[in-house]
Amino acid sequence: MAGRHLKELFAAHRDGDELTFRRAANAIIEEEEAKRHTALARDLRNLLAGGGASFVIEAPLPDAPRDRDSGSPLMAVATPKLVGLDDLVLAPEVRVRLEVVLRETARWPALDQAGIPRRNRILLHGPPGNGKSSIAAALAAELNWPLASVRIDGLVSSLLGETASNLREVFEFSSANPTVTLLDEFDSLGKYRGDASDHGELRRVVNATLQMIDSYCGKSLLVAATNTPEVLDSALWRRFDEVIEIPTPTVLQATKLLARLLGPTAPDCASQVGEALGGLPFAAIEFVAFAARRKALLADRPSPSEQDLRDAVEDALRRPWA
Repeated sequence: MAGRHLKELFAAHRDGDELTFRRAANAIIEEEEAKRHTALARDLRNLLAGGGASFVIEAPLPDAPRDRDSGSPLMAVATPKLVGLDDLVLAPEVRVRLEVVLRETARWPALDQAGIPRRNRILLHGPPGNGKSSIAAALAAELNWPLASVRIDGLVSSLLGETASNLREVFEFSSANPTVTLLDEFDSLGKYRGDASDHGELRRVVNATLQMIDSYCGKSLLVAATNTPEVLDSALWRRFDEVIEIPTPTVLQATKLLARLLGPTAPDCASQVGEALGGLPFAAIEFVAFAARRKALLADRPSPSEQDLRDAVEDALRRPWA
């Protein structure tokens, strides 16, 4: 198995295919972890995470547009902290669709030359806490672009008409600067226009959102995310080139993430903990792993015990995660 991955690694280096290179490298790391070569696996993972020149955004980050009334930034522009999709535990069908998006984005110039429209508007929807924002960050890391997270609180202005103007500033910024632009809590901008609580300003904002998304053809990948797709205006759905549901993790995925977060010294009950957390989002899995590790560290123990994990699970199950 290692021989095949080594061939893929060298071929990807020869072809300049960073995505395949990273996949093969992670496969080798996982094999070493399975063999209990934990020190080697850790060193390889650290080297991959540290990256070389291709993993670092060397150009200065562009200045975010600001609200004309308050002067507050409309977006938070930053270098993503994730390495890429390999940092996440994803449903297989979700991963495949995201990889297609990445391959297409890398070929935008060829698509433009052929007169084929880009697919640059993505809608992620699903229950809260399952990694929609993390997916946007991972896409940015894979593309070696900044992550531009739109600040909904700064976007919505108290001045009549300024919200649509702020939205226009955001789209102009994304058109001019290659970024992954994250429109989190997208339902705040795209709420159904027939809602009984609707008013004129909200309707204008939704209309502006429709128009700008429909006509967008800039340099960035737009990623909208919502926990409540049922409240989105029906006219918005067809404006997106790709609509991906991000589901709650399966027991197998929960166990895999828990094992990854706990590391090679995870207690033997980790798989049972994954089953106990079935039906909860990834955020709950992370909560359990870090709560157990925190308790162990504060007690000056090298790794969490089974009791640490059980206590963390009980705490997680008492909390609402919806």
